[in-house]
Amino acid sequence: MSAVITAAPTPTAKKEKPPLNGVNTPALLATIGVVASQPALAKFQFRAHGQWKAGTHMQGTMLGFYGAGGEHAHKAATMAHSDHPAVVCGEDEGPTPVEWILHGLAGCLTAGIANIAAVRGVKLHSVEAFVEGDIDMQGILGLSPDVRNGFNDIRVTFKVAGDAPAETLKALVAQSQARSAVFDMLTNGVPVSIAVEA
Repeated sequence: MSAVITAAPTPTAKKEKPPLNGVNTPALLATIGVVASQPALAKFQFRAHGQWKAGTHMQGTMLGFYGAGGEHAHKAATMAHSDHPAVVCGEDEGPTPVEWILHGLAGCLTAGIANIAAVRGVKLHSVEAFVEGDIDMQGILGLSPDVRNGFNDIRVTFKVAGDAPAETLKALVAQSQARSAVFDMLTNGVPVSIAVEA
């Protein structure tokens, strides 16, 4: 019997993933590591302030939020307008509130695709989201108690191009869907409380 002696493999330092697709991959992975060791830092509160202008027109402002253990502000306030088009008695000063929901869903899923692709080392060339939502206005207008007020169906189609096989690109979208906050809220619901200060 003879024995073969081999040297133990020398440990190699984990190679740091470089920024990719406009994502600061090292910072993303470091954030995941910090939050994994300090779960309290994962608690966030986002805020929006809305002010009625006239008719169905509202101006919203997003600036401050709480997260990672403290108060923060975006680098600039974002003003967003919502209104109804003339065909539903508005002045069309901005997208309808339901269109902002579609925009939020597209934005959340797209951000996830970019982050996941960066971590997996997939270079993206383009990502396009096409989002459609069907709504029956009989509910909102109070014409039928059998018709819901909101969307009865939402469809999202992605066109993704990158340096990876089609199956890998599809897997990025699937993982983004599995981690999307907006997708979760739309498909699982979330408690909403309304208070009035007179």
